Amino acid sequence: MDSLLHVSSNPHVRDRMTTAGIMYRVALALVPAALFGVIHFGFHALLLIIVTIAACLATEFLYEKGVKRPVTVRDGSALVTGLLLALNLPPNLPVWMAIVGAVFAILVVKQLFGGLGQNFMNPALGARCFMLISFASAMTNFSYGTFDSLTGATPLAALKAGQEVNLLDMFIGNTPGTIGETSVIAVLVGACFLLIKKIIDFRIPLAYLATFIVCLILFGGRGFDYQWLLAHLCGGGIMLGAFFMATDYVTSPISSKGRILFGVCLGVLTAVFRLFGGSAEGVSYAIIFCNLLVPVIDKLTIPSAFGRKKSAKAAERKRNA
Repeated sequence: MDSLLHVSSNPHVRDRMTTAGIMYRVALALVPAALFGVIHFGFHALLLIIVTIAACLATEFLYEKGVKRPVTVRDGSALVTGLLLALNLPPNLPVWMAIVGAVFAILVVKQLFGGLGQNFMNPALGARCFMLISFASAMTNFSYGTFDSLTGATPLAALKAGQEVNLLDMFIGNTPGTIGETSVIAVLVGACFLLIKKIIDFRIPLAYLATFIVCLILFGGRGFDYQWLLAHLCGGGIMLGAFFMATDYVTSPISSKGRILFGVCLGVLTAVFRLFGGSAEGVSYAIIFCNLLVPVIDKLTIPSAFGRKKSAKAAERKRNA
């Protein structure tokens, strides 16, 4: 019986790229942002990254062993979840909170819904939003090291309060914020790597950022103030979210049209949260909310079967004749 071939129904897609290959490339693309965060914020940021990744790997291994499922730690998905979650944490967060977030990401958001490919939202962002609700004070305190005098205010918070911000510092990353969001340069380096390797589709981030800018111009009350617009693009983790989390294969639409629509929804929601919400951020909530819309978007944008429209027109002509 072991020599029998396993046959599946068509269509058959052949590709040398494996899940592990994709995940490890995504992890590699996140290295510049992680390195900058460690250099910028110091040892505790490195400790948080290591502990969060280790907690994600351990949670996945122990759960799958406990329920007697095949262990999937080697596919790299838990590694990417841990790294993304760590990069979305304040650099001074207590280690035990990072562990709680990692366990929630893997156990609740991912494994309890069936594991990789079955989760209905991005595990790292689901855990971050859970932590924002559970540990609100710690998750919004960004004072650290040389930034203690800023009382934890991020550039976006200062922008929302009507204060001026240094655009160059935001682009380079010389600002308070989460471990991986501050340096736009580091994030874009990783994003370019993913685009060149064709790991992610440009449609989602392009539609996301373009729609976000249009909404800011129309409803932000500042018109085409390019410095204000660029400050919004450089702050709040929108670049990290657009290229690394909104493009998650499992929680984003399948079709090209669906991805564009998904990006438009993300841009509108992020702008609404930033302009009219109580928080200066909004990226995390926008992405997980739109993750819930993916089944609807896929249903609305499903491609027509080949020849279906032509057959329908032919039948109409035949009836009219």
